[in-house]
Amino acid sequence: MRLVVIGNGMAGARLAAEVRARDKDIQITVFGAETRRTYNRVLLSNVLAGTASPEQVRLPAHAEGVTARLGVTVTAIDRASRTVRTGDGGCEPYDVLVLATGSEPVVPPIPGVTRAIAFRTMDDCDRILGVAATASSAVVIGGGLLGVEAARGLAGRGMPVTLLHPAGHLMERQLDAEAGLVLGEALAGLGVVVRTGVQVTAILDHGVELATGETLASQLVVLACGVRPVVGLAVDAGLEVARGVVVDDQMRTGDPAIYAIGECAQHDGTVYGLVAPAWEQAAVVADLITGADRTARYRGSRLVTRLKARSVELAAMGETHLTEDSAGAVEVVRFTHRARGIYRKLVIRNDRLVGAILLGESPTVGTLTQLYDRGGPLPGDRTGLLFPGLDGATPADSPVRMPDAARVCDCNNVTKGHIRACWEAGARDTAAVVAATRATTGCGSCRDAVEGLIGWLCEQEEVRT
Repeated sequence: MRLVVIGNGMAGARLAAEVRARDKDIQITVFGAETRRTYNRVLLSNVLAGTASPEQVRLPAHAEGVTARLGVTVTAIDRASRTVRTGDGGCEPYDVLVLATGSEPVVPPIPGVTRAIAFRTMDDCDRILGVAATASSAVVIGGGLLGVEAARGLAGRGMPVTLLHPAGHLMERQLDAEAGLVLGEALAGLGVVVRTGVQVTAILDHGVELATGETLASQLVVLACGVRPVVGLAVDAGLEVARGVVVDDQMRTGDPAIYAIGECAQHDGTVYGLVAPAWEQAAVVADLITGADRTARYRGSRLVTRLKARSVELAAMGETHLTEDSAGAVEVVRFTHRARGIYRKLVIRNDRLVGAILLGESPTVGTLTQLYDRGGPLPGDRTGLLFPGLDGATPADSPVRMPDAARVCDCNNVTKGHIRACWEAGARDTAAVVAATRATTGCGSCRDAVEGLIGWLCEQEEVRT
């Protein structure tokens, strides 16, 4: 079988690895438009902040037998002959084709927008840092997840940063108004000036112009105005495309030889913009095309959004915008401590957690993520969900009380039991556990939990001996 993967990002590279792990004989060719080896795009804000180097966010090289065509774009798909044409004049045949083309930045039609730098790739990161080296200030346009990460990253380098957002509060898709306000105040304490409800009308040589006529001076302007799926190849090939490439529960398009995964795919009306669903989809496709599990199906994902910005802890999941109603069908439990940058909100329906916002230090984030993901019943006293240990009991996230089935790494579906098994098999440090399980290689937010578990296991062994 000849498998061709278009896209060498986190979805395409994972698919190649999953297929090779199941079948050593399939011929795999991966085309990547970028010349770089696959890297963790989720952690680019750490590179921007200077807390990680480009080398530190690289993902493992492709397995033996995988041909990676880096810096080579695919220009067309010929479904009749089952070949793809490439920008260097080549032609590659396939038996199975997987589209993992990802997404591209939304560039608003603002006069002078070419003076700004979109924040999406490692090359973008290099360009931003190159300008930042001599700039005295920066403006970031867009207060969604990526914009907040970019602003915090630049501020972490000691640069004055202004974050502009047209909506009434930051990250309005994931957060309610109060959480957005607390997040803005937390960022202000870290050196980011946040301005919401503002429109940029032009980007000038040395700043931006607002709809009010005001001009903000800046030598660096970064765009973080959202992304959209890259679907041009699919459209030209006559595949069904809505917002993304439409696929079924097998991640298959209308052409039985072509699949789509990751940010370019639209499953059951949803395009997922996070890494965990892409990796789940890759596993399903690998099972199907290798025959490892012909019953494998993708049924959608329950999303947990995490902010990857130094000194700002945030997790948001589910239906965060719901409010209590007169019928009592929805219960909301909320705590705010603005002076400390803390906001915690639980949204409960039928005694199940259907949404949560956890901003600032939150010792129960792991427990609440598990309750949301599994839809399990909640304890009658909601207080302990926000403030563990008030009754003198062991904190909810203590390894002692975590069941082995508790998920520690959402991106890679790694449980406490997986980590314990690796440790007992000889993986006695973080590097060894990461190599065995891939934990921490997604958004990276579980690293402290993984290291804590390993430390706890070592302590237990010392006690026994």
